[in-house]
Amino acid sequence: MTAGISLALDGRMFVRPCETEGFDDTARSLISGQRERHPSLSGSICDAIATPSPGELTFPVLQRLCGLDLVVTEDEVQRAMALAYEHLRIVVEPGGAVALAAALFRPELPDTVIAVASGGNVDAALFARVLSRYGA
Repeated sequence: MTAGISLALDGRMFVRPCETEGFDDTARSLISGQRERHPSLSGSICDAIATPSPGELTFPVLQRLCGLDLVVTEDEVQRAMALAYEHLRIVVEPGGAVALAAALFRPELPDTVIAVASGGNVDAALFARVLSRYGA
């Protein structure tokens, strides 16, 4: 999705990929300049975006058109999910809340940020725990 958005914007806006701590293969790849692999696809609530490695076709696009990756914690993702529900009345799945978490909790970002918050495919029990713990 990030590569597609970058291509559509064609350099007119600065794009930053977002991932969760411990599942940051794209962040490590952008730093090293080559596709890095992650040893596991399980263990993250953001399972929709947990990949073993950046895509062969998409990684060169990310290198050419994106800035360095932003990495957030799963706690920040859950806080973003709760805030999206509380303030916007939308249900956002964990992987779809990563960019929103970066926009909300990364002070190094500029004042104006566009974040894609997507997907309502969240386990009901997990969503109830998130709302119970973080507000809403």
